[in-house]
Amino acid sequence: MPNSMTGYSVSKHIDNSCDVACEIKSVNHRFLEISTKPNDLSNKLDIFIRNTLQKKLERGAVDVRFKFNQTSIYSYSVNKKSLKNLRTLLNDLAIENPQNISLSDIKNFPGIFESKQENQISDVIFKKVFLNAFKEFMKDRSLEGEKIKKVFNKKIKKIALSQKKLEKAIPAINKTRMSQLNSKIKKLNVNLEPEKLNQEAALLILKHDVAEELERIKFHLDSMQKELSSKQAKGKKIDFILQELFRETSTLSVKLDKPSLKELALNMKLAVEEMREQAQNLE
Repeated sequence: MPNSMTGYSVSKHIDNSCDVACEIKSVNHRFLEISTKPNDLSNKLDIFIRNTLQKKLERGAVDVRFKFNQTSIYSYSVNKKSLKNLRTLLNDLAIENPQNISLSDIKNFPGIFESKQENQISDVIFKKVFLNAFKEFMKDRSLEGEKIKKVFNKKIKKIALSQKKLEKAIPAINKTRMSQLNSKIKKLNVNLEPEKLNQEAALLILKHDVAEELERIKFHLDSMQKELSSKQAKGKKIDFILQELFRETSTLSVKLDKPSLKELALNMKLAVEEMREQAQNLE
């Protein structure tokens, strides 16, 4: 079954220390293009995300975004060496009771009182949120692919029905051409040997013969259904088959001159063109 290149998902993690959200979305692209934000994610996390995506995806512009907040926890410390130097200085300056220095006395002295933000969100949490989002993202692409497959099946049935109608009409078409040729010869009052007449009729029928095109169309439709049912359906292969179908239906519409049959061929061509537009979404 084919997958769509378009998809969207979001996953969240919330606890007492932080909340993290991961959003993944993708659109059509000729190749696989991955973007991660914010740019200051750890190198290991960025590599993990890219490797995970590359193992499962072949095409599409994929955007992975994280949004997060965390509760700030600080640790505090005093630089004892700097504090000792301060006390020595106060002794040298004959300051009374240098040992009784309070926090309010030293807080404005640089290098003595230090604070540090301890907590950072673990890559384990980022990975967990990303993997949950990625799982839903793959489901969404699969569902979109299933919708496209249903559209394709309807179009294929429509084309196949027209193809069968045209196949049945071929004998009558050739008979009509033979009759028209005989009428023209009679009007021109030209005497042609039966062998020569048969040759001219054969050339005329061959020029407008659509049996080969109809046979190829049937073959391409069968190939399309086979690829759509494959577990490893490829958008590029489907697009190639549709190019071939478009070529055959175009030739068919040119060769047919009877209005009702020509309309059938044009409708087949239109259905193929509609599928080609949808195929641009397939991976």
